[in-house]
Amino acid sequence: MNPQDVFCLNLACYARGQKGKGNIGVQSQQEKRYSCHECGQTFVARKGSIFYRLHSDPKTVLLVLALLVYGCPLQAIVKAFGLDERTVRNWWKRAGKHCEGVHQAQVANRALDLGQVQADEIKAKTQQGSIWIAMAMMVATRLWLGGAVSPRRDAALIQAIADQVRQMALCRPLLLAVDGLVSYVEAFQHAFRSPLPRWAGERGRPRLVAWANIQIVQVVKQRSEGHLQIERRIVQGTARLVEQLLRRTQVGGVINTAFIERLNATFRQRLAPLARRSRALAQQENTLSAGMWVLGCVYNFCDCHQSLRLRLSVGEFGHHWVQRTPAIAAGLTDHCWSLEELFAFPLPIPRWTPLLQRGRPSKETLQLIDRWCQ
Repeated sequence: MNPQDVFCLNLACYARGQKGKGNIGVQSQQEKRYSCHECGQTFVARKGSIFYRLHSDPKTVLLVLALLVYGCPLQAIVKAFGLDERTVRNWWKRAGKHCEGVHQAQVANRALDLGQVQADEIKAKTQQGSIWIAMAMMVATRLWLGGAVSPRRDAALIQAIADQVRQMALCRPLLLAVDGLVSYVEAFQHAFRSPLPRWAGERGRPRLVAWANIQIVQVVKQRSEGHLQIERRIVQGTARLVEQLLRRTQVGGVINTAFIERLNATFRQRLAPLARRSRALAQQENTLSAGMWVLGCVYNFCDCHQSLRLRLSVGEFGHHWVQRTPAIAAGLTDHCWSLEELFAFPLPIPRWTPLLQRGRPSKETLQLIDRWCQ
């Protein structure tokens, strides 16, 4: 137990959400309980993870989630472990909510030079009908950037995934590769705009200016008389900059959406309702959404990608390969996470900030600001 890696989770504490401040101590090694010297509250090490207040054995929960992540059927798990189906679904939803928070903290809140982003949709099956999942990925590092779930394949779904890409993109040259769906072009053009600063005394909504060097390309596939025709379009941008971004992000080649399609195949292999011609149906939309977040986080942080490995020379002994996950390649972490580390990751909470009030703050408030708001 290392109190330097733990922060206080009490929302009424001035030191909440801050590590390494010296306010956390070990209350009990046997019970794995910490205490905060600032607010006096105690909490167990599991607080903030999916295992908190879970009466089942964490090892069993972790084993069941690992089997679900890698495509084991739910009914097989129920038969093998003697569990209730509703219990397993509850664990799955809890893991999905937790992984959504991990993705928001570790990926969505980072500013990245994306280089090239590919986006696509997957059609899933539920008991109420079809449902759509839109996803995006960073090509250079194979990083899964997020996804959105909707019962309709409309402009709102495409705009949701475009806004997620915009949230983590630096204002750098960027290539956006999509299929022939028209909604993508308008959604990305609407998302990648920034407001101009207004003059003193100027009223009204600020004017939005489109980002420079945003290249949008489409890969349109049409099948006629048994032949597949592929048309590659440059909707926005120049051929010269598109070629430069292709060389930088995928070592040359042509305009394509192959990388996101491979990611779609991984999701279809591991999540039964996404498989083509499958009898497995998702019970609810939130169950499918939970599966998307769990698989996305496991893909980013726990699975080593063969195309991302690095060749490390060891002198006269030759070389060996260093395995990397998409999160390592993107600089978000320095090691491959285990499933236990992912599901036990403590979600960050907002730090304490003083309340806005009229008049000068008291000496006690100024001391708290100097101590906890630096």
